[in-house]
Amino acid sequence: MLSGVDVVIPRMQRVGRPEMETGNFRLVQQWGAGLEGVDLEAAREKGISVANVPANGGNAESVAEHGILLTLALLRDLPTAQINVRKGILGSPTGKMLAGRTVCLYGLGAIALPLAQRLKAFKVRLTGVTRDPSSPKLSAFGLDACFRVSERDQAFSEADVLILCTRYFPEMRGTIGMHELNCLPQGAYLVNVARGGLVDNRALHHALVSGRLAGAALDVFWEEPLPIDDPILALPNVITTPHIAGVTDESFSDIADGVAANIERLRTGQPLLSQVV
Repeated sequence: MLSGVDVVIPRMQRVGRPEMETGNFRLVQQWGAGLEGVDLEAAREKGISVANVPANGGNAESVAEHGILLTLALLRDLPTAQINVRKGILGSPTGKMLAGRTVCLYGLGAIALPLAQRLKAFKVRLTGVTRDPSSPKLSAFGLDACFRVSERDQAFSEADVLILCTRYFPEMRGTIGMHELNCLPQGAYLVNVARGGLVDNRALHHALVSGRLAGAALDVFWEEPLPIDDPILALPNVITTPHIAGVTDESFSDIADGVAANIERLRTGQPLLSQVV
């Protein structure tokens, strides 16, 4: 099917060296921001352009909304509440309020900004971790405290809820491991709407089973699709969604515009937008 194709648009599919050697296409245009499924080294060797659509606009807003959804679902123990309705049990479980808690945003990019704007309405203490806390752009976040990446242990130690919303690079795989999770207070929560590769799955499983973490909400996973027998899915204090944080009507409309614009640029010989290779 790749023969004679100029542009490949992967949708939850890997485009690796075998696919690139099968076809002779000119552009791999990612539908969205994540490029971990594209073999960038092979693309460079074969002279294939690779571009994405950055997580901004409707996509960033959609992911931010989903992050709020997951956070509230954890604090109110939504899975147990649904089970109790089916059992005829009223008045249980006892939830926790978001107001007054410290929420740490790990990564202060396009997704973190709409997250921060929404979280402030819940009257949380809001902190963030970023490479450059002195950046003028951070004034828009309204943070109560901001930490450098080198200071993340301190930031994590103050967080009731840690939301991962950072950009992802292969060298960051597993960087949220046992040490980082142990820095969180006993009974803290983890929400991941960034990339599954950030989290060491074994360390997360241990933290949840041991009670170090009260719960985790994951929209992304260390392996996608996640095997249905993965141990994390058997834990009662885990909420999962199938990588749908950015899957909304507004988000897809914006992404489609970005994809179409780059295909037109390729056709007319103009420089590509958000080109990584």
